[in-house]
Amino acid sequence: MTITEIRVRKLIPEGKLKGIVSITIDDVLAIHDIKIVQGEERLFAAMPSRRDDSGMFRDIVHPINADIRKNMEDMILSAYKMEVDRQSVES
Repeated sequence: MTITEIRVRKLIPEGKLKGIVSITIDDVLAIHDIKIVQGEERLFAAMPSRRDDSGMFRDIVHPINADIRKNMEDMILSAYKMEVDRQSVES
């Protein structure tokens, strides 16, 4: 599995939600609405989710193992940081 494209759809300067990202995997599968969130200790990528009947948020799509999750998150956060840097240079 290879992430073939990462698009930073939106940057949000205020609050804990910092951005919205879409990725394409192997040029055949798109995942939208990945959120970049500033946690208490670090920035992280939150997979798309929805609220279930009990009020809990459940991921709609997510990596199954920790190595893939870390690899995806590292690539997503790297693309996010590059976009933040690019926009700050343009300003």
